[in-house]
Amino acid sequence: MNFLRKYLDKVKPNFEQGGKFSMFHSVFEGIETFLFVPNKTSKTGVHIHDATDSKRTMTIVIIALIPALLFGMYNTGYQHYLAIGENPGFWTTFLFGFLAVLPIIIVSYGVGLGIEFIIAQYKGHEIQEGFLVSGMLIPMIVPVDTPLWMIAVATVFAVVFAKEIFGGTGYNIWNVALIARAFLFFAYPSKISGDKVFVRTCDTFGLGGGQIVDAFSGATPLGQITTATDKISVTDTLGNPLDLWDMFLGFIPGSIGETSKLAILLGACILLFTGVASWKTMISVFAGGILMSSIFNLIGTTPVMQVTPIEHMLLGGFAFGAVFMATDPVTSARTETGKYIFGFLVGLFAILIRVLNPGYPEGMMLSILLMNSFAPLIDHYVVEANIKKRLKRHEQRK
Repeated sequence: MNFLRKYLDKVKPNFEQGGKFSMFHSVFEGIETFLFVPNKTSKTGVHIHDATDSKRTMTIVIIALIPALLFGMYNTGYQHYLAIGENPGFWTTFLFGFLAVLPIIIVSYGVGLGIEFIIAQYKGHEIQEGFLVSGMLIPMIVPVDTPLWMIAVATVFAVVFAKEIFGGTGYNIWNVALIARAFLFFAYPSKISGDKVFVRTCDTFGLGGGQIVDAFSGATPLGQITTATDKISVTDTLGNPLDLWDMFLGFIPGSIGETSKLAILLGACILLFTGVASWKTMISVFAGGILMSSIFNLIGTTPVMQVTPIEHMLLGGFAFGAVFMATDPVTSARTETGKYIFGFLVGLFAILIRVLNPGYPEGMMLSILLMNSFAPLIDHYVVEANIKKRLKRHEQRK
């Protein structure tokens, strides 16, 4: 990498003040700091020095997302060939999914980073690194058959109105990727409500898909449960029953990155091992979801109320949200006690919304966005309670 470092040092003066490309200083700085750790050090004030900066933290999150992304690509091809009754083999199946998901990733990063670059140049600031993760999360939480122009519009809305308008990375109140999904849900509900199977059934890649199904009807597992009038077994796109093992491995219809709980578990291990995500928030989400679903099991009579806690954890985006969304350090609670409260309420409200709102069987998105709004309030009361506790202890010592 020495030759690359030398080349960047050679052309760097052209992008600094007075250089012929100084107007693109922010772009050059963003590329340079992405490739190499900055060698600038503070001269005054008190600072905590650490080898891990924001870009490296974002990189760890992206690495943690890779297992779920790769499986999501394979599952996209698997669901396609299952719908048309063919089994072309692993690599053809994966290639179909790869070619179906790749354009969504390109559009997400292209649009989002493009806005980041433009705003950074306009303000004369360095490019913020927050969208490195959001740009990957957006494709993973949407159906694979979502039109690319919808992805682009949702990304523009999320980056501008959920991030930049609040001041950029570190200042946003709500999770940027979930705002993009929320925009799709409210603007184009038929594409993301779950009442139709999330399967790309058109073979536009010439991979020998045989029969091309343009309109494959059906419902996602959660969609089947919420619309049922009697206790049913969850089935795949062909009507074959799905068991807990299928749900855990992820061979079910759903958003691209949310189906495989095994892949999500691998990502969770990476985040926890590196200390990027809080285990307190993560565990609390599952605790809240298990408690709420257990209560419905005791008092409910409808099929959706009788869904077991383990099924709730394995279906939809519950696990993905608990691992990658609720643990967002910017939009979740930051106090240690607050993390328990925040995570618990996220899990509780996710199941509550799932069960009581048949028009939206997912629940996790709205639950996290709701608690994002209350995270500062939770931290405030945790801090106030701690202050009162210390004052009381001080008074007792007098």
